[in-house]
Amino acid sequence: MIWKRAVTLEALNAMGTDNMVGLLDIRFDRIADDSLEATMPVDGRTHQPFGLLHGGASVVLAETLGSVAGYLCTEGEQKVVGVEVNANHLRSVRSGRVRGVCKALHLGRRHQVWQIEIVDEQGRLCCSSRLTTAVL
Repeated sequence: MIWKRAVTLEALNAMGTDNMVGLLDIRFDRIADDSLEATMPVDGRTHQPFGLLHGGASVVLAETLGSVAGYLCTEGEQKVVGVEVNANHLRSVRSGRVRGVCKALHLGRRHQVWQIEIVDEQGRLCCSSRLTTAVL
């Protein structure tokens, strides 16, 4: 297991109160030994003007997953901040919920690199994202 902090899904979801995570209805729903998963709706909150999932919303889901996963891999007063995020948007989505699956590529003392795959309800890859974080 890569996690250094004990946490529940309820506690992770409570972190979304009064911020963008809650506004977009991002819900954490799985903590595995080496991955973290959350879903996000594809609706008016996350659409771009043409009725498709906004690429920026996908990046919010990816950065949320990677930042929270990064925090769970730290101890004590350490904090994690994103320093670089990229995303390849591979398939459009019009409705439903997308699922992000976050896994570590590198867990160093000062930096972490996270891979986040976002899939639609049929399990098709919609976005592949990578987040680099700094441990402060």
